Amino acid sequence: MRIGIAGTGTMARVLGAQWVRAGHAVLVGGRDADLAAALAQRIGARAGTLRDAARHGEDAVLLAVPYAAAVEVASVLADVLPGRTLIDCTNPVAPGFVLATGGGPSAAERIAAAAPGARVVKGFNLCHESVWGLTPPVFDGRPLAVPLCGDDAAALATVRQLVRDLGCLPVNGGGLDRAGLLEATAALLIGLWVGEGADAQAIAPPLAYSGIGPV
Repeated sequence: MRIGIAGTGTMARVLGAQWVRAGHAVLVGGRDADLAAALAQRIGARAGTLRDAARHGEDAVLLAVPYAAAVEVASVLADVLPGRTLIDCTNPVAPGFVLATGGGPSAAERIAAAAPGARVVKGFNLCHESVWGLTPPVFDGRPLAVPLCGDDAAALATVRQLVRDLGCLPVNGGGLDRAGLLEATAALLIGLWVGEGADAQAIAPPLAYSGIGPV
């Protein structure tokens, strides 16, 4: 696949490196040409501007910038993104582990509104970047499950493959109207991990005890 990565931070580095390792053609784009070039050299990708990344990403574009800049970047690139699969991995988590989006539309929905025609998929937002760098992210013999939210079947199929390329298991999280639930889950988990030092994984029972079938 041809994958463009808009951003030069840690998520761009770890996911970009994994996708290069999987054989995809990755181009990293950023506002700072030197940072983009350094990251691209580090992971074996090409480098360019944010616009270059959007143009290169014929199969997928990863929006890997802080949420505070995400809507603006999506808006600036809106003329290039129609028809593109745009992956939103941002976390709109404000101090106090609350959603920066408040009670309004989710970050993913705001990004979709800023780039009409882009096929937005929410995902990769529930784990610290160090988890995405594992090869593969398997815990106690169980591959990491990655919930995805989106409305376009083809875009979801593309992102599911990119999840599998990490050695993870894609999970259907519903339409983009449910992306806010993923973002709220991230806020809750981060608060438990950072604020309480809690093992957040322990808050959910195994599937056999979920109430959907006999124990």
